[in-house]
Amino acid sequence: MTPELNEKGIESKLKGQINLVLLGLNNVNDNGSFTLTTGIMMDDPIPQGASAAMANGGVKSFVKASSIEMPRGIRINSVSPNAVEESWERLEPFFLGFEPVPAHRVALAFKKSVCGAQTGQNYEVY
Repeated sequence: MTPELNEKGIESKLKGQINLVLLGLNNVNDNGSFTLTTGIMMDDPIPQGASAAMANGGVKSFVKASSIEMPRGIRINSVSPNAVEESWERLEPFFLGFEPVPAHRVALAFKKSVCGAQTGQNYEVY
């Protein structure tokens, strides 16, 4: 890990998603929702994944805390997928011992987040 790589994770994964919500609040419909993406590394670390784990954990914390401040009935959740089967050939060397999940199961978690009634949740797909 280097400060430069850590900053990249903060700027893209963490601040990118948070800023999406902050900028989108005036554009999302009443009772609409935001769904952000975290990942398995915040709960099940891998070598060379500390920055990604930090950014994922930050997104999860933002979702939980901001859910009580959302105006106009807006909901916010996150989806935390394991590595997906469709990317497994490229990711397997980094996720040794993990069992990938099919993308359609990850899609169901996003559907639950968007169409459901809960807010402040992190839907794990392992």
